[in-house]
Order: sequence, then structure tokens, then C-alpha cells
Amino acid sequence: MIDIVVPKWGLTAEEAVLVAWLKEVGDQVSEGEGVADMETDKADAELEAPATGVLREIIVAAGSTVEPGQVIGRIEEG
Repeated sequence: MIDIVVPKWGLTAEEAVLVAWLKEVGDQVSEGEGVADMETDKADAELEAPATGVLREIIVAAGSTVEPGQVIGRIEEG
């Protein structure tokens, strides 16, 4: 399994909000494809899949506040 991890955006971003998942558990994803919409105090961004495979687990629900380095989902490669 490959973890989907919240990246560090900028020097001061301490947290972000996971606005919405763009994929559901069981959906096929491609590396670099958007899987979730994120919002920080300064910008909106799309979180990209770190690998090609199937989204197997959503750990953090939409609307939740997350921190850089936090695992929010998992992809099964293949």
C-alpha cells in the first residue's frame, strides 16, 4: 500500500482542510491525478495520487483539518 500524505505547502502552512475527495474507495487512480481538494489559509490545491492503482482506504473524511505529513488515504498499486 502507498500512503497518500498531506504535503507541506509553503513555509508557514501548519494545517489545511481536506475539502473533498475526488475519488471513492475502489476507484482506479493514476499517478499525478487529483484525488482530493485541499485548502490552506493562502491557497486551494489539488492533492495528486503518489502512485497508480486503486484507492483502497480513505482515512480522513472531507471537511477535516489535516497537518503536513498526515496520512489521509492509501492506494494499492497495480
